[in-house]
Amino acid sequence: MGECAMGEDHTRSWSFLLLLFIAGLVVGGLVSSYLTIQQISSLESEVSSLRSQVSKLWGSQTIINQNVTVYQDGISLSDLYAKVKDSVVLIRVQTEDNAVQGSGFIYNFTGTMVVVTNYHVVHKAVNISVTFSDGEGYNAKVLGKDPYADLAVLSVLNVPAKKFKPLAVVSSSTLKVGDHVIAIGNPYGLVGSMTTGVISALGRTITVEYAGGFAIANIIQTSTPINPGNSGGPLLNYYGSVVGITTAIVRDSQGLGFAIPSNTLLKEIYSLVVYGNYTGHSYMGVEGRDMDYETAQKLGVKITYGWLIVNVRVDGPSYGKLLANDIIVALNGTRIRNGDDLASYLEENTLPGNTLKVTVWRKTDGSWNERDLYIILGQRPPPPV
Repeated sequence: MGECAMGEDHTRSWSFLLLLFIAGLVVGGLVSSYLTIQQISSLESEVSSLRSQVSKLWGSQTIINQNVTVYQDGISLSDLYAKVKDSVVLIRVQTEDNAVQGSGFIYNFTGTMVVVTNYHVVHKAVNISVTFSDGEGYNAKVLGKDPYADLAVLSVLNVPAKKFKPLAVVSSSTLKVGDHVIAIGNPYGLVGSMTTGVISALGRTITVEYAGGFAIANIIQTSTPINPGNSGGPLLNYYGSVVGITTAIVRDSQGLGFAIPSNTLLKEIYSLVVYGNYTGHSYMGVEGRDMDYETAQKLGVKITYGWLIVNVRVDGPSYGKLLANDIIVALNGTRIRNGDDLASYLEENTLPGNTLKVTVWRKTDGSWNERDLYIILGQRPPPPV
C-alpha cells in the first residue's frame, strides 16, 4: 500500500514537471511572438521612416530641378524675359466690322517713343488702344504704314514717359540659319507669352491680299511658335535686341512662322514717322514663276534655276526690254535661283530710278543664249486701300 502511494506521488511529480515544461514552451512562444511582433513593428516603422526620407529627398530634388536656371548660348532665358517684357505691348483695334488684337514693341526714334507693329494689325482701324505690361491702356493713332512691308508705326497718346522702355533694333544682315531667336507677344490675347526657336530659312517671300498681289520680300522663316495675336511683336536675338517683327504663320503647319527683317524697319522708319508712308519699293513690271528641271525639259534649255518671265506689263519699266519666256538668272551680277531671290534682292539692294543689269537666257532663232539687259526701275503703284 505504501508502494502504491509512492508510485502515485512519483506520477504526480512527473505530471507537474511536464505541465511546467509545457507552460514554459507556451510562455516562451508567447514571449518570442511578442518580441517578433515588436521587431516587425520596429522594422515597419524604420521602413516607413526610410520611405518618408526618400520621398522628402525626391521632393527636394524636384524643387531643385524646378529652380534650375535654363541657359542657352550662355544666356538666362528668364533674365532675358524680365529684361524685355515691359517693352512689348498689347494692341487692340476696333474696325467697322469687328475687333482685332495684336502685339507691338516700343522703339525710340531719335527721341520720339513709338510703337512698331504690323500693318495688317491696324488695317481699317477705327479705334486703336495700346496696353502696357502693367495692364494700363491708352489711346493710339497710326503715324505711318506700309502694306508692302506689313509695317505700321503708332503714336501712343498721353502716356507717362517712364512707361516707355524701348528695345534696341539691330541689323538682320548677320542672321544665319540655325541662330536662336525668341518671340514675345500676345497669342490669343495671352499677354506676354514667350516662345523660342531658331532661324529656319532666310530670304523668303509671302503674298498677302492687302499688298495688292505683290510679294513681301526678304522674309525671315523661324521655328519659333507664332500664333494669332503674336503679329507685330518682336523677334529677338539672345541679347534682347530686335532682329525681326513677327508677321504670319502657315495654317496647319508645325513650327513654321515668318517675320519682317529688322533691316526693313531700319530702312523705312524715317519715312514712316516723318511722311506717314514709304515709297521706296522698286518695280520691274513683270510676272513669272520659278524655274525647275521639268520646265527646263519642256522648253529645251539647260538652265534649271532662275525665274521664268510669263508676262511683261505694257505700262511697266521692263516693257520693250524683257520678253515672256526670258529666264532671269542674275541681277547686277548676283545669281538669282528663284522668285524669293529676285524679290529679296530688289527689296534690299535697289530703289526706284536705279539702273538694273538683268542677265537672262533668251531663245532666239531656235537657240538659247545668255545676254545682259538694262532697265530703269520704276516705283510700285500705290497699294490698295
